[in-house]
Amino acid sequence: MNSNMFMRISAIGTLVVSTLIMSSCATYHVTTQSLLEQLAKTQPEKKVNFIVAFPIVFPGVVTGNSLTEIKVLDKNEFVCIIPVTRKTGVRITKKDGTRKSFYFDTLLVQDSTITGKNDHFFGVNITPIYLNNIEKVELQNK
Repeated sequence: MNSNMFMRISAIGTLVVSTLIMSSCATYHVTTQSLLEQLAKTQPEKKVNFIVAFPIVFPGVVTGNSLTEIKVLDKNEFVCIIPVTRKTGVRITKKDGTRKSFYFDTLLVQDSTITGKNDHFFGVNITPIYLNNIEKVELQNK
């Protein structure tokens, strides 16, 4: 293999690895208490999303929280403030080891339980999760 070919392969490999690193999702965590404190400052709001399948448009309406950013901890326990978008996911691990993932912007706290939606269009609710059954709360910003 000549040096010119080696340089091309190295450049392509570097580009692929850089692209994968830049497009990967970061995972953060937040304590249940911190989550509750931050959600206490919000109000439920309706969110309207549209699916466009030309020439038809399907509107979807769900209710969620009004947070635009949230204070979380990264894997090194450093405090970060990340934006909350419609693509921000949350994964809650319960004390029995089961996990539930859904969209963070649909998360609401009601009567000592967390509720949320699996999607932004049909409003399919998750099974409510009792606050005292939560082991860990992780967020993923996509």
